[in-house]
Amino acid sequence: MNSSKHTELANHAWSVADLLRGDYKQSDYGKVILPFTVLRRLECVLAPTKDKVLQVAEQYKGSEMNPDRFLRKASGHSFYNTSPYTLKAIAGDPSQVAKNLQAYCAAFSPNAQEVLERYEFAQQIRRLDAANLLYQVVGRFADLDLRPVRTDAEGVPVLGEDGRPVEVVSNHQMGYVFEELIRRFAEQSNETAGEHFTPREVIRLMVNLLVAPDSDVLALPGTVRTVMDPACGTGGMLSAAEEQIKSFNPDATVGVYGQELNPESWAICRSDMMIKGQNPENIKFGNSFSDDGHNGAHFDYLLANPPFGVEWKKVKDEVESEHERLGESGRFGAGLPRINDGSLLFLQHMISKMKPVDANGAGGSRIAIVFNGSPLFTGAAESGESRIRQWILENDWLEGIVALPDQLFYNTGISTYFWVLSNRKAVDRRGKVVLLDARDYWQKMRKSLGDKRKELGEQHIAEITRLYTEALAVVDAAERGDGHDLIEKAGKIKVFRNEDFGYRRITVERPLKLRFEVTDETLASVAASKPIARATDVEAFVAALRPLVGKSWPTKSDAWIDLKDAVVAAGRLWPTGAPFAKALREVVGVRDPEGEVQMVKGEPEPDPELRDYENVPLDEDVDEYLRREVLPHVPDAWIDHTKTKVGYEIPFTRHFYVYKPPRPLAEIDAELKSLEAEIQALLGEVTA
Repeated sequence: MNSSKHTELANHAWSVADLLRGDYKQSDYGKVILPFTVLRRLECVLAPTKDKVLQVAEQYKGSEMNPDRFLRKASGHSFYNTSPYTLKAIAGDPSQVAKNLQAYCAAFSPNAQEVLERYEFAQQIRRLDAANLLYQVVGRFADLDLRPVRTDAEGVPVLGEDGRPVEVVSNHQMGYVFEELIRRFAEQSNETAGEHFTPREVIRLMVNLLVAPDSDVLALPGTVRTVMDPACGTGGMLSAAEEQIKSFNPDATVGVYGQELNPESWAICRSDMMIKGQNPENIKFGNSFSDDGHNGAHFDYLLANPPFGVEWKKVKDEVESEHERLGESGRFGAGLPRINDGSLLFLQHMISKMKPVDANGAGGSRIAIVFNGSPLFTGAAESGESRIRQWILENDWLEGIVALPDQLFYNTGISTYFWVLSNRKAVDRRGKVVLLDARDYWQKMRKSLGDKRKELGEQHIAEITRLYTEALAVVDAAERGDGHDLIEKAGKIKVFRNEDFGYRRITVERPLKLRFEVTDETLASVAASKPIARATDVEAFVAALRPLVGKSWPTKSDAWIDLKDAVVAAGRLWPTGAPFAKALREVVGVRDPEGEVQMVKGEPEPDPELRDYENVPLDEDVDEYLRREVLPHVPDAWIDHTKTKVGYEIPFTRHFYVYKPPRPLAEIDAELKSLEAEIQALLGEVTA
């Protein structure tokens, strides 16, 4: 379908908005247009076998036997409708339109009825009928030609010269119509279009990276593969994955599975699966974290574009319970990310659904997921995010990361990344991760859509796919010792060992050095100190120390002798207890680089204000690092090994950073003078 045909169909469906204006808010137009589009598509798909279905329904009328299986067979699909009505016939009787439309919807198979229920379609029927709009809306959709193939007057498909049915609106093409309608609905309701679907060209690239390395295996006869998307939206990724696998092998059997939280997106995806002959029961409704619709199932390929930076507070109790109760035998045993971003929860969920690899190397899965930059580096050492990255890398599942151009998505202009994972890496690729910088592969869109101002052209998709697959081959060559130069020359490709992303976060301590003095400010601090007030009469204590104002001491022992003498001379007892001693030192002691080193149990006491942290690569000795990088500058520093933590991050941008020297000062100065002259000339014109 060319773009004009796709736009024409979308325009026809959206033209119903003209009827709704006044009775519906703009943000509610989609609540009518989307389900009616689905209803009309289902009707068009079922039209060629409608008479056969009615005959079977009549045959089993009054029978105690459930005819569901026979009705599905008669319809040729996983759904059916046993009503003699059509939308055209319903529109022809305005006085009974609501009653007949409700009867028509009730005659669908249960799986199709569930789709309409998610749209709250019955409520829309009542609302349209009350506004006297229902028969007009039904009539408008009855004229929308959404037939999958051209048929003759008898409903028999018309064949083309190649012997195949002549397509009118194919399943894949119907996806574009849905997509366009959803985008318009999102714009009208001021929602985020990206919450509903991913740009088609991004999906194509993602699917390429997911399945391209398996092209030879997929071409084998009898190929059977399963694909799963835990945030499937309207099903665009599932459809693209099925299409790509079948491009390698038209006879391959591809089962698609998904789960979606948004009811309208779920309804579109499920109806799309019904139309394509897939089992609609494979598309589950609900939250993948709290209500796993595919619990215990495993798949060959998993892919997703989960919402960026969305909090998981609503399912916090369920997720934390599984984390604590099941540990590593559950989905979230590796760790929990911060509450305001559930991206890495999606990835853990997907990893739990990878097929295991048997002793002969058979089985296994591949995963592709879209992330923003946050999962690469967010979280300090031993945080939830860091532990998840560590778990993935130590299990050698991360195959590669591809940096995409910014402004590719409808709802955000930020940079995005594909993560590609596999638990069946080739022997030569084990322990290695490929980073591919594809940020320069894009073309400007003729017209922006939301935040989407760039797109991937076919040439970009082909080139990025080629670079990635060749990068995997480069890893193999490098492992054999003949590919290192190729890696360096590629420029856009870098290959790292898993452990290159790990580091030890060391705590560098320096001694607390103090001199001691009594000032008016010191006495004010003593008077305000609660630990001192609990140990003695603070007013009397301050009065006893007042004669010492202006005096200072180089050591604590000298200071304490004079302080005690002053208190005793005033007829007071010297307070005891660690809280008192600590509080007094805090107010009398003053940090001084030349001061006395404070000792605790024979060891220097660390100064919290001078404490520093350093990230040291895993393969480097931390003591050697201290000697080389720290001690030349602060000779009295040491590492507190009890506080050392292990962390993992993937600083993608840093690895591909290219230094650009600033322009020469003379050039900048000349440009400033030129601009200054231009401004003066403009001001002269204004004055004149």
